[in-house]
Amino acid sequence: MNKHMVIVFLVICSIATAARNPFAAEVPATNEPAVDPWDELMQRKPYPYATSLPTDQSTAVDGLYVKFETKEAPPIPCRRCPDYKPEGGWWKMSLRRGVFRILHPDSGWKSLGTFVVNGNRIVLSNDPVCPAVSGVYRWEFTTETIRFFAVEDKCSAGLRAKNISHMPWLSCPAPSRENAVSDGRPGPGGCSQQ
Repeated sequence: MNKHMVIVFLVICSIATAARNPFAAEVPATNEPAVDPWDELMQRKPYPYATSLPTDQSTAVDGLYVKFETKEAPPIPCRRCPDYKPEGGWWKMSLRRGVFRILHPDSGWKSLGTFVVNGNRIVLSNDPVCPAVSGVYRWEFTTETIRFFAVEDKCSAGLRAKNISHMPWLSCPAPSRENAVSDGRPGPGGCSQQ
């Protein structure tokens, strides 16, 4: 490129830059508020991949639960970690009116699906991680916890069963309907985790 062509090129670039938006410097930048992953997940609805969506009725297991997984070794970095990998840190799960939602706040991993309770059995379905696979668990309440025991669940090569049934989930306090605050009992630390 000769000197004249370089000068013409630079002049054209300067004119193009100024012509794009001469008022750009005067328009204040908008700072979008950060999206809370839990709130975003709670707004999502499951899709009926394999089974129809359950009726919108309360169940015996409805509640908000958390667990804290400890890990001896630091996590191994991966570009595409397997779903339901039992990572260390807080995990949060909502079971409400036939819809389950689960989140690992530290990694941002999340999923949702449907569930049906029949006695002491719960069947998880319509999970986008494994849309054609249903997981069957036995559940039991203990003092302020719920525990799941895998009967059969091959979702994510068995990782969903390992993650959900590995340890008890602690119950978060239910908000009071009258004043929308906690029922007064202290909750586990993960209840407030994003």
